[in-house]
Amino acid sequence: MFERELKHFIEYLVVERGLSVNTKNAYSGDLEEFAGYLSEQKISDWHVVDRDTILDYLDAERERGLETTTLARRLVAIKMFFRYLADEKIIPNDFTAVMDSPKLWRILPDFLSEQEVEALLSAYPASVREPLEMRNRTILELLYASGLRVSEAAKLPLTAIDFDNELLRVTGKGSKTRIVPTGRTALRMLRRYLAEVRPLLSEKNPGSPYVFLSRNARPLNREWIWNMVKTAAERAGIAKNIHPHTLRHSFASHLLAHGADLRVIQEMLGHADIGTTEIYTHVDRNRLVSVHRKFHPRG
Repeated sequence: MFERELKHFIEYLVVERGLSVNTKNAYSGDLEEFAGYLSEQKISDWHVVDRDTILDYLDAERERGLETTTLARRLVAIKMFFRYLADEKIIPNDFTAVMDSPKLWRILPDFLSEQEVEALLSAYPASVREPLEMRNRTILELLYASGLRVSEAAKLPLTAIDFDNELLRVTGKGSKTRIVPTGRTALRMLRRYLAEVRPLLSEKNPGSPYVFLSRNARPLNREWIWNMVKTAAERAGIAKNIHPHTLRHSFASHLLAHGADLRVIQEMLGHADIGTTEIYTHVDRNRLVSVHRKFHPRG
């Protein structure tokens, strides 16, 4: 279905809008990337796509390192395509019309309050005995305690865990390894998961190097973790658009709000550019004002 609609849209751009070959190719490439993401999410019908789907996609692409200008261009392509779908009566209305691309990526990413994080974690109680729920709680704890990208959590190897020093050795984008501290609560859950749950899950594949496994002993993929986090948010009654990146954003936001240095947060997140980390300086304006008043001679 995706191929047919995309093909007709590209023909429409050339024939009716008179766009150049370069512009046509740019839109085509951007929309093929989006269609690929939808397929990964097991979405096969344009009617299922909504505003949150598009925001999740753009947020995932930003986490992969795409520039703001590229993200804005991709949103323009998506908006044009959905306007076309609405004009052709393929979808009932163009919900993307209210999505303002020039300003979208200057907005701080969604993050949770500390109380909302507690509610999210409690969706899988720490005292639970059911193996898969214990695994899910452990993943949530680790995402929040260490600010891991979803792909890093999905493919975290057993050798990455340093219990003695309370650290993880994480291989992120560009095969770069960074050292990330993790919380003691997360480490307790991790010890319990490795002792009680993982041996059960790894029976069909005892040689697997990965920490988190499915019931069939396969490594988890990023899409599965996205769905698990959304299920936890629904259980917790959190209305915000929640996904694994939200826990990463919350990790950074809460560190900054409690006084952590921005450069340290940059290192823990694995950001190559401090400018990427600086989006979190808008998290707690009240704290910034109080710091100014406390330390500036004329505060």
